Amino acid sequence: MHAQNVKPAPAVAMARQAAHNARMKTYLVGGAVRDRLLGVAIKDRDHVVVGARPDDLLRLGYKPVGADFPVFLHPQTREEYALARTERKTGRGYHAFVVDADPTVSIEDDLRRRDLTINAIAEDDSGALIDPFGGADDLRDKLLRHVSPAFAEDPVRVLRVARFAARYASRGFRIADATMDLMRQMVQSGEVDHLVPERVWAETRKALGEPTPSAFLHTLRDCGALAVLMPEVDALYGVPQRAEFHPEIDTGIHIGMVLDMAARLAPGDALIGWCALTHDLGKALTPPDQLPSHRGHEHAGITPLRALAARLKVPAGYAALAELVCGLHLLAHTAFELRPNTLLELFEKLDAFRKPERLRQFLLACEADKRGRLGLQDDDYPQAKYLLQLFYKASEPKAQPLIERGLQGPELGMALRRARLDAVAMERARRSGA
Repeated sequence: MHAQNVKPAPAVAMARQAAHNARMKTYLVGGAVRDRLLGVAIKDRDHVVVGARPDDLLRLGYKPVGADFPVFLHPQTREEYALARTERKTGRGYHAFVVDADPTVSIEDDLRRRDLTINAIAEDDSGALIDPFGGADDLRDKLLRHVSPAFAEDPVRVLRVARFAARYASRGFRIADATMDLMRQMVQSGEVDHLVPERVWAETRKALGEPTPSAFLHTLRDCGALAVLMPEVDALYGVPQRAEFHPEIDTGIHIGMVLDMAARLAPGDALIGWCALTHDLGKALTPPDQLPSHRGHEHAGITPLRALAARLKVPAGYAALAELVCGLHLLAHTAFELRPNTLLELFEKLDAFRKPERLRQFLLACEADKRGRLGLQDDDYPQAKYLLQLFYKASEPKAQPLIERGLQGPELGMALRRARLDAVAMERARRSGA
């Protein structure tokens, strides 16, 4: 028998495995380390394993989940453990990478491939930091800075920097000049053109849930990416509005203020944020000779909104509510002037009798629009309370008593609508008299 076919004795094999396991090291990385240093709650804990192969983790009971590179779930905690890896660019776009997860890849090699220095910090089992790129200093200095020139190889990083700007703008963070210059070069070179819609939407949705979403827009616009990814939004900048209604004048500035107000009224709610972002798209289509008025902009905005939502593959629920906010927000603002039938039609167009939550969401977006204006941020929005009260009264008539009277089909629908209209008219009259 040839020597190479002789299996080592069990004791020898166990010794070799023990020696290999001793070389394996696990590090806490990325957001968990960053958030701990910032003193904020840690949401997710991700780990990097150095000196291991996939089979090593499988033998320890880890469950594989990574499609593009080796990522595993811990058998007890279900936290993610990824093998240390490097990446090599092979073409355009997000997927054009070759990944190397060899056991010889060091923790420093793994951190080098990350986007920002504040995300390129690791912590070993003893709590010691591995911070080869000065991420801790940048956290202290409130600086968003790229790790290496390899940043330019992945266009998603433009979106990620903009999203981190939205997260940390309220803390005083700024983007390093060199990083912004690199982002501009990525736009000019056409790298951003290769972003897939799903990634653009995923990062946009996350940014809309951050405390200062306007910083997302400002960052993308500063580097030129907004015109590439969301030309319908970019077109709003420089479009004037009537100063008596919009002291901030510029529609693009208004959109940023509405986004931040939406984040204030509905923290973390990307749905309300999406409605805030898209509610005034029609103002970019106003003929120049009609400026600064925007008659009919609420209807004109539906077409560009649909185009943007389709291109980014926005979920149907987001697209549907955004269309309603775009087309109907002026009715909410003028609620006290509306007749009973128009008020009832508003509730019907929102499908509020079947989906009462939709009215609340609609009113949040409308309030963000009204208060997202220079000097009006702390004003009340009594229209919301008024419309909710009218809706509650309109919801009191029920179909069952009408059915018991023998009504059915179209007659039943007409009778129920008349009862709802009467309820709205009576409540409106009562409140007007008060």
